[in-house]
Amino acid sequence: MTTYSNLKYDHPFSANATGTGALTKISSQTASSSASLSFTTGIDSTYKEYMFKFINIHPATDNVDFTFNASTDTGSNYNVTKTTTYFRAYHDEADSSTDVAYNTANDIAQGTGYQIIGRVIGNDNDQSASGYLYLFNPSSTTFVKHFISNVNSYAYHNYSVEAFVAGYANTTSAVDAIDFKMSSGNIDSGTIIMYGVS
Repeated sequence: MTTYSNLKYDHPFSANATGTGALTKISSQTASSSASLSFTTGIDSTYKEYMFKFINIHPATDNVDFTFNASTDTGSNYNVTKTTTYFRAYHDEADSSTDVAYNTANDIAQGTGYQIIGRVIGNDNDQSASGYLYLFNPSSTTFVKHFISNVNSYAYHNYSVEAFVAGYANTTSAVDAIDFKMSSGNIDSGTIIMYGVS
């Protein structure tokens, strides 16, 4: 059995300046035709940084987006005001179409809706999305709450689509819950693991 309490993870956004912040697994959820996966406990002042890891998020509906939103009332409402930025890269299996571009349609300017972090995911048996989201200092009552996400999707039209998303929840209230769902339909399967980063 894997033990996560002493796992070291080298990533460029760690609160530890050496980039070797220790990951402590807090909780995980596995979808089974789930409308959403919500983390309503464990996001507190214990850690200055939290990481959510997405493993093979498979939608029930074809050509849908993977999204998230934040809450300041333990999940009663997921409607935190956000300003975000979104760009993506793609490459098709036939090696005939590639691109990197900023997508204004997928960012948010002081809106409360769900932010897209994974794009146009297919629902074929072998299609899914995987990646991560970092949430920084969610319990601060002084600063806004920054986040950074990177998700790669096996898209419905047989493309690799990588989404790079960042922004901030424009609130000085503590963020204490996060919700993940598809833009349409259920999350058929897949696992999300939440870690604290020390």
